[in-house]
Amino acid sequence: MITRRKLLVSSATAAAAASPLLNTAFAQDKVIKVGTLKLMHAITPHFYDKFTPAGYKFEIIPFETPTDGKNAVVTKSVTFGAFGIAAATLGGAAGESVVVIGAQCNKGMAVVAGKDSPISSIKALKDKKVGILPGSTQEVVILDRLKQEGMTVKDIQPVRLAFSEMPAALERGDIDAYVGAEPGPSISLSRGIGKVVEYPYNTPTGALNMVMCTHADVVKSDPAMIRAFLQMHRKATEFAVGNRAAFIEMCEQKLGLPGKTVELAAPNIELTWRIDDDWVTRARYYGAQMLDKKQIRQLPDYATFINTSFVKSI
Repeated sequence: MITRRKLLVSSATAAAAASPLLNTAFAQDKVIKVGTLKLMHAITPHFYDKFTPAGYKFEIIPFETPTDGKNAVVTKSVTFGAFGIAAATLGGAAGESVVVIGAQCNKGMAVVAGKDSPISSIKALKDKKVGILPGSTQEVVILDRLKQEGMTVKDIQPVRLAFSEMPAALERGDIDAYVGAEPGPSISLSRGIGKVVEYPYNTPTGALNMVMCTHADVVKSDPAMIRAFLQMHRKATEFAVGNRAAFIEMCEQKLGLPGKTVELAAPNIELTWRIDDDWVTRARYYGAQMLDKKQIRQLPDYATFINTSFVKSI
């Protein structure tokens, strides 16, 4: 017969046994969602698990377009997002709560034409069908390059394409050239169907490309988490830069790319985390170009849109 005393002792023993489980449940790591693009120069977040700070766990969410990534930050579907400076500037100019807290990469772009095409310069794009992703960093850069050559977008036939669609469209003959993002250009080169017309870094924008952003509410509510995140982002970036084999393997694993393509594209990718005064000057010029081309109605409030304090603190 179970007496009341035995029942109490049994209950206490069960509670004690369950206690570690309860403590474990309450001590679970905080899950932080990070959005990134399906591109080689957006690969850094996939190295985060090597450097995750205590108390956190990071879930990586891949996006197809920069706008998707920006919208995910704005709606708080992700806490941090890596995407092009164009998408970030569009959000900042529209009054959306997106804040640039660091960089993701520079370079990673190329103007590509068919291997046997007579196109060998930006001027030679005149009247040609050119694949461009609207709202991308590449769009603003190519418009600036056309301007440098005394041309406008009216001098070409722009064709709206996602980055991932460009190499196949060129191979089919649907377009004459494209303004792409790696690994697209290197896919075209490795398949023997394309050639690089130009790496378009000789504008005042320079090689600026992707940024790391968060929501303005996160800046106010949890600056310590942002600093911890950027410290991890810095370590992951430096690891990827310093370990070519690991970089290639991760691109093969996460993007399904052949090692040959990754090797070909690697010199055109500059993973980074740092934003400094020169970077900010280029970003402001870039925003001015978007305004000039009526892609935005006003400039972002740069006093809050770009926050360099976190990068400077690490």
